[in-house]
Amino acid sequence: MTYAERCCEQIAALKEKKEVNILAIESSCDETAAAIVQSGRKILSNAVFSQIPLHAIYGGVVPEIASRAHVDAVDRMVDQALKEAGMTFDDIDALAVTYGPGLVGALLTGVSCAKALSYALDKPLIPVNHIEGHICANYLTHETLEPPFVCLVASGGHSHILMVEDYGVYKLLGCTQDDAAGEAFDKAARVLHLPYPGGPLLDKMAQSGNPQALKLPRPHTPGEYDFSFSGLKTAFINACHNLEQKGQTLPAEDLAASFQHAVVDQLLHKTMQAARDYQAPRLALAGGVSANSGLRAAFEKACKREGIQLFMPQLKLCGDNAAMIGSAAYYRLLRDEVAPLSLNAKPALRLV
Repeated sequence: MTYAERCCEQIAALKEKKEVNILAIESSCDETAAAIVQSGRKILSNAVFSQIPLHAIYGGVVPEIASRAHVDAVDRMVDQALKEAGMTFDDIDALAVTYGPGLVGALLTGVSCAKALSYALDKPLIPVNHIEGHICANYLTHETLEPPFVCLVASGGHSHILMVEDYGVYKLLGCTQDDAAGEAFDKAARVLHLPYPGGPLLDKMAQSGNPQALKLPRPHTPGEYDFSFSGLKTAFINACHNLEQKGQTLPAEDLAASFQHAVVDQLLHKTMQAARDYQAPRLALAGGVSANSGLRAAFEKACKREGIQLFMPQLKLCGDNAAMIGSAAYYRLLRDEVAPLSLNAKPALRLV
């Protein structure tokens, strides 16, 4: 019997099983993670090794350093995930892995490890899109959340508005035309001399600042639900330099609050417009930027005003982790979407 034939038999059996344990691996950027998720909704373990200290001295992620760190950590994270769950490989029903988008060397580490385990254990391998993983982090936080709903995915590399029509079925409504929201936050933080990663530190600084202190433009985009952050970022950088040249100063807290307000305002306006236009009763946030306190507060207020049910991941599930990959994998398994052992990394992989 071929590998593909065995996978078909195994998937058919797993679809009838009440509890399916999936060991997932995530290595798309600068976190090496492994987790065990049960039937897409229950986290049994979630091990994450952050590489932030390795990249902080360079002010950003260095791909070669990230790849080498993944190679060193991935086996250790798999062992830790099994230990936290009190399981062995015999308790695992399937493997899952992020195969894109992301840094190619980083992705290859996780893909290679997952393929080796799939072959050695003779268990199905499920390929997962990293962006879909972020969306599915909401399923791990909210047991009652089911499609359809509108979802804003905002992270260091992505900014999308999606209609989640069903599990694994997405319609792209809008996306950034240049920088991602998280990327813009990190670049603005650098201007304020905050260390990497600057986005969370800018958020903390903004909480004690005046969001109206610095007037910043709201970019126009050709698509009704599209974003643009490059011009906003440039306007902020120029405003800070002009103030310095004139010998004028604004408190860093006010600058941080003004920039955060401008970014959140754009994300909020476009996403709420999409939710209204598509008459969505439910709206979800996802991605690293969904941990931003200003963003969460703004959406809570807007959704309450408009009678839309809001779902947000736990803060620990907003950033990159393997639990979200395990959740997404379960719904891919139900759609018979498994990978051959020839699976390769796809750094520019699109969700839709």
